[in-house]
Amino acid sequence: MKSTTQRICAVAVGIALFAALSMCLQVPVFENYYLCLGYAVMAVYCYTFGAMNGILTGSLGAAAYCLLINGLRGMPGWALGNVVIGAALGWTFARTKHMKIPAATAIDAVVIVASTALGILIVKSVVESVIYAQMFAVRIGKNIFAFAADAVMLLVSLPICRVMDAQGKKLFPQLAKGR
Repeated sequence: MKSTTQRICAVAVGIALFAALSMCLQVPVFENYYLCLGYAVMAVYCYTFGAMNGILTGSLGAAAYCLLINGLRGMPGWALGNVVIGAALGWTFARTKHMKIPAATAIDAVVIVASTALGILIVKSVVESVIYAQMFAVRIGKNIFAFAADAVMLLVSLPICRVMDAQGKKLFPQLAKGR
């Protein structure tokens, strides 16, 4: 199989895992919000395979989930928010993965919270305020719970990223080469 085809298939596996974990393993946290376990897949792809593969996994995984569950409702804002989160995480992980664990964890945690705030509270809220014709402040109020749940899931994913890094490179060497 050609390298390009292998890369497409490897990213498709990440997209499918994001959607499947988001659908099948919903851990309720707040009223209508849950820990989106698909974020663990996105984080691993950002950590092991770089920003672009993490962005594709997170944004297209969110789109696949939304299309399967409830049509386009919620998808554009969530997908665009995941572009911001994936870009920030991929860029940061590439620079911190070779640092000592305490320093890397502190930097990664700050970037996770900041990028999730930017992606969910700002980008997702702006998109949804336009789509639903609601005030921006109302959308931020509704997305605060999603921000908290998503940030917690990404923070919990940090040790998973470190453990899965070597395994991911063995499983999809063509993605690891393309970084």
